[in-house]
Amino acid sequence: MKLLTRMTKARLFRLSVVVGSVFMILLIIVYWDNVGTAHFYLHSSFSGHREVLPTVVKGDGRGSLSDVDEFLEKLLTTDLRSRADRKTEQPPLQASSRPVVGTLEENVRGYDWSSHDAGTMLDQEKIQAERRETLRALCANSSFAFPTKNRSFEDIPNYELNHLIVDDRHGIVYCYVPKVACTNWKRVMIVLSESLLDQGVPYADPLNIPRKHVHNTSTHFTFNKFWHRYGKFSRHLMKIKLKKYTKFLFVRDPFVRLISAFRSKFELENEEFYRLFAIPMLKLYSNLSSVPTSVSEAFKAGLRVSFSDFIQYLLDPRTEKVAPFNEHWRQVYRLCHPCQIEYDFIGKLETLDEDAAHLLQLLKVDHLLRFPPSYRNRTASSWQEDWFAKIPMAWRQELYKLYEADFVLFGYPKPEHLLKN
Repeated sequence: MKLLTRMTKARLFRLSVVVGSVFMILLIIVYWDNVGTAHFYLHSSFSGHREVLPTVVKGDGRGSLSDVDEFLEKLLTTDLRSRADRKTEQPPLQASSRPVVGTLEENVRGYDWSSHDAGTMLDQEKIQAERRETLRALCANSSFAFPTKNRSFEDIPNYELNHLIVDDRHGIVYCYVPKVACTNWKRVMIVLSESLLDQGVPYADPLNIPRKHVHNTSTHFTFNKFWHRYGKFSRHLMKIKLKKYTKFLFVRDPFVRLISAFRSKFELENEEFYRLFAIPMLKLYSNLSSVPTSVSEAFKAGLRVSFSDFIQYLLDPRTEKVAPFNEHWRQVYRLCHPCQIEYDFIGKLETLDEDAAHLLQLLKVDHLLRFPPSYRNRTASSWQEDWFAKIPMAWRQELYKLYEADFVLFGYPKPEHLLKN
């Protein structure tokens, strides 16, 4: 009888443990749905559905947590909280007197340190509303189709979420697009999230961060890393952050972005891009059976990929069969999923200075940093006719079809002058 009683108690204990575990999981899910992640208050005034968390920010900027909150914090956001606890007060930052020039590309291109008259600021709120509405309308328009448009967020493979950088301190998600000021925006995200230390102290000035660290994938906490940290909760937490955080990206005229990518990756000596892309292009489109194994040897011999070679490579159906487009020329809709993610702010490189200043104000971080100055000789739209002069009309039209979604979604006019005889 005693044995039966002990067995019954043991079963009841196990049952209570199971029920308690299920209850805690449900509590976690409800908690995250209602208040988001990690008690970070949001610095956004973009849309009415966002909630400002009811915490009193004092001292180190974090409100007091209840016992339940502390438990949930430890359970799901141990790493994030440990970083936040290291946060120290920072004085208002001043723009650097000059940038750190660490690569040939930055040396060649230079920086524009000219001041910009605040009186020339455009009506940013109206502009942003128009850009968001254009995007939403086109994503809802069934007559406008492009690959991956109609899939859900859950259908996006994890490896395609590697461009979404998260800053939990300030409630920000940034989708970076290469060749659209992404180096400096990544620097800004590093400063805000304090994800990189210099001699034990977080970087305070974006331009002090070496370029080699800026593009190191281990530096940034991106959506594709959620699975390793949160396991089966990862997609659920992504959706919560997308709902509650401020999401932004910067875009650029697609053809001009291609020219910029070609200039930086093939007109300058870049060993990685020479080995992975230039050698195959030279063999396939310049009919060379043998090419130098290093970029320095190739440049000395006068062997360089032409812009025509590059366009042929993009249009060649064999290219995508081998591997997806490199991020520097991959379409924005494939990098940032604008029909699956409702972006709050859409900046453009063509209005970078005004857009960047406005965004930092809206995020309420403009007292912490300033956006680094833009490049002096940024690839200009007016150069398109010269660059495409030797590209056959049929290729131009096919190239437009390849990037048409980016043109239309982000409000860039169709370059008729390049597509008609």
